[in-house]
Amino acid sequence: MIIPGAFPHTRLRRIRRAEWVRRLVAEARLAPADLIWPVFVMAGHDLCEPVASMPGVVRYSIDRMVTAVGEAKALGIPAVAVFPAIDPVLKTADCREAWNPDNLVCRAVRAIKDAHPDIGVIGDVALDPFNALGHDGLVVDGTIVNDETVAALCRQAVVQARAGCDIIAPSDMMDGRVGVLRAALDGAGFADVLILSYAVKYASAFYGPFRDAIGSGGALRGDKKTYQMDPANGDEALREAALDLAEGADILMVKPGLPYLDIVRRVKETFAVPTFVYQVSGEYAMLKAAAQHGWLEENAVMLESFLGFRRAGADAIVSYAAVAVARLLQG
Repeated sequence: MIIPGAFPHTRLRRIRRAEWVRRLVAEARLAPADLIWPVFVMAGHDLCEPVASMPGVVRYSIDRMVTAVGEAKALGIPAVAVFPAIDPVLKTADCREAWNPDNLVCRAVRAIKDAHPDIGVIGDVALDPFNALGHDGLVVDGTIVNDETVAALCRQAVVQARAGCDIIAPSDMMDGRVGVLRAALDGAGFADVLILSYAVKYASAFYGPFRDAIGSGGALRGDKKTYQMDPANGDEALREAALDLAEGADILMVKPGLPYLDIVRRVKETFAVPTFVYQVSGEYAMLKAAAQHGWLEENAVMLESFLGFRRAGADAIVSYAAVAVARLLQG
C-alpha cells in the first residue's frame, strides 16, 4: 500500500522521459510467444477466401493453411487453434461429422503436424460448426441437452487428439464436461493431451463475425443464453473456473477479452493457474473497421489492447491479429 506523502521528492515523469527507460520499467511485456493464432479452414485446394466481417482474416484450404501456419511459426507464435467452415451438406441435427476421424478439422490437424510437428495445435471442442441448428450442443425438443452433448464431445475430442491435437479446448459450456473429457482422453491413450477449458465464456454480442466465418450464424435458432454466462455476473465466473479445475482442466480461458478484463484479473489472482484470454471476432472487427475509417491507428490500438490483456493477468492471448502483432514485435 502506498502511503500518501511518503515519497515527497518522487517525480514519476523522470521514469517516462525516454523510450529506453520506459522499456526498463515496463510492468507488462508482450512477445510473439504470448500469442495464439486462430485459423479458419475450408474444403478445397489452393483457396484463400476473405471473411467479409473480419478484415484481414481468411478461410484457408488445408494446403494454404499449412503454409500460413509455417509463417506464423517463423514469427515465434507457439500455437494455432483450428476452426472449420463446414460444407452445409455435412451439418446435421445429430452433429455426427464432429467425430468423423476424416473430417475437415482432423485432416487439417494432420497436415499441420506433418509439416510443422513442433507447433502446438489446439482443437476446438464444440458442436456448433457441425450443427444444423447452430448450437454448441445437441438440441432435443428445443432444449440444448447437457449430458448427451458431453458424450458427443468426448467422441469429438478423441478423434481430434488422434489426429494430432496437443490441446483440446472445450468451448461448449456444458456442465461437467471437463472431467468426462479427461477420462475419455486418458482412456483412449491421450493422457498427455492438455485441456484448455473455456471455463468463463459469456453469452456475448461480440461473436457475430466468428459465426459468419464458420457459417453457423444463419443456422442458429434462438440464442445461447441457457449455457453461456450472463455478462452481468462475475462471481459465477469463479465458480465455473473452480469446477473445471477440480475436474482436471490444465488451462483456463476467459472469453471475450476487453469487456471482461476484470474477470481475467479475478480468475488469475484467485487460482494462480495458466489463464488465457480470447480477443474475439467482434473486438477484432471493430478495431479493424475503426482503423480502416482512419478513426484509430491500427498498430497502436492492437498493441495497447494486447498489453491490457497481459496487465490484467493473461498468460496468452488468442487473437486474429496474432500474426500482425508478432510482426510488429519483431520490428
